[in-house]
Amino acid sequence: MVRRALFQGLVIDENDHPVEVDIVGGEPFYVVDDDGFRRHIECEYVDRQVLGHFQEMIRGHEELVTTGTMEMIGQDDIFTKAIIENQLKNMDAQFDAMLEQGLPEEARAYLGMLGFRVVIDMRGDVIRVDQPEVSDSDEPYD
Repeated sequence: MVRRALFQGLVIDENDHPVEVDIVGGEPFYVVDDDGFRRHIECEYVDRQVLGHFQEMIRGHEELVTTGTMEMIGQDDIFTKAIIENQLKNMDAQFDAMLEQGLPEEARAYLGMLGFRVVIDMRGDVIRVDQPEVSDSDEPYD
């Protein structure tokens, strides 16, 4: 059961209008203004699409993610590596927990400042995820 909109404040519609969040029956919904008609879309539907996008980005790059995470937290030992690898193997469970707990407001604000945005259509299908790019070189990716 999703209790919070994971990407509240970061979701926009196709016309670059911010998408509001309403709670109906204890469940969060993204609300898209369709020419005056307020379309309610289950937050879980949108949020899981975005999390699936992240999962696809990670898939096949687990070693790079593990190494980068270890460097970021300043831990370079076999136990930390095993923990991170285990977390990556169990991403679905991690995502379920994230959907339940939500992202801290500060994290959402930071993502917004970096340019992170989720663009959805009137049905709640994710059209694209705009996110900052990180690169150590001027070389384009293949």
